[in-house]
Amino acid sequence: MKKIAVIGAGTMGNGIAHVFAQFCFPVQLIDLNESILTHAFNTISKNLDRQVKKEIIDINTKNNILSNISLKSNIDSIDFDTDLVIEAIVEKKDAKILLFNKLDSLINKDSIFATNTSAISITELQISNRPDKFIGMHFMNPVPVMKLVELIKGYLTSDETFNKINSLVYQLNKEPVLVNDSPGFISNRVLMPMINEAIFALYENVASVKDIDSVMKLGMNHPMGPLQLADFIGLDVCLDIMNVLFSGFNDPKYRPCPLLKKMVAANKLGKKSGEGFYKY
Repeated sequence: MKKIAVIGAGTMGNGIAHVFAQFCFPVQLIDLNESILTHAFNTISKNLDRQVKKEIIDINTKNNILSNISLKSNIDSIDFDTDLVIEAIVEKKDAKILLFNKLDSLINKDSIFATNTSAISITELQISNRPDKFIGMHFMNPVPVMKLVELIKGYLTSDETFNKINSLVYQLNKEPVLVNDSPGFISNRVLMPMINEAIFALYENVASVKDIDSVMKLGMNHPMGPLQLADFIGLDVCLDIMNVLFSGFNDPKYRPCPLLKKMVAANKLGKKSGEGFYKY
């Protein structure tokens, strides 16, 4: 693995690009929206500035990391000899499939395709001409800080592909965990129902936002309460994942809370919109 492309320059995409660049991989960060690309690059630069301030790295190291990142606003400009493409676009199955089908003709046949999807079935996304070279590579937010990477094998993912990506994750000083394909994998199959239940508790007026979060922080030793965490993830993303779980398992225990649906409809998405369960 020598040349990486990350498609989608949002919160997850810029974090993934940051980590690869930090470990000396040339990274193409691709997004159709040039303002999002600029914001992503500035975010990476500011995060590196914090490391400089804490004397974790020096200014030369920061500049070298940034020099490993090239910004591109056109999918067609992706390098043909890219070794690994990581998709980090919107959490919509059709959009992801459309992207991977387009990439098939733009990149060499030996390139591996990875998706950073939070919950969508890897097997259902394996419709490109290289299903054996397709894998889930689910980073945690914030990517530069969190150690875990869920590696999800689809039904057709080869052992060779898994072994290559497993080794690559260790090169990034992160910990890979193997998960077989199932809605929500492990992380969100456990996390999202907890968040959804916290929203139900608020919806049913069991306790206030602050008190629900305080119970989980002070009583369960969570670093952040579930409602605050939902704000940071994005309530629209939470709803998308709950819908995947609900449809994937056909089990009412995964039914999204009506309050979550209403807040997303009202564009109260959390930190990124300025208001969710808290104001920012």
